Amino acid sequence: MLYRVIDALEEVAGETGKTVPQVAINWLLQRPTVSSVIIGARNEGQLRQNLGAVGWTLSEAQIATLDAASHVLPPYPHTPYRQQEGFARLAPAFI
Repeated sequence: MLYRVIDALEEVAGETGKTVPQVAINWLLQRPTVSSVIIGARNEGQLRQNLGAVGWTLSEAQIATLDAASHVLPPYPHTPYRQQEGFARLAPAFI
């Protein structure tokens, strides 16, 4: 799943002309379930780059792309085990 998210972030970064970290931070800021985003920077350049994540918005299509790439089912018991990704690998005869 991690590569799907990174691929989606790179795709949206190419569309917006922003960097991957800027897109990721902006996307998190627009999620209704995220109350705050803590950005870490080792130097002033990284801080300035991260601050470039504000002042613009992703389109609904771009948000949908990122949401789809990061979607996972909740773990058991919230999602029946047979619907989870690992079940197909462990018990393919039952699918």
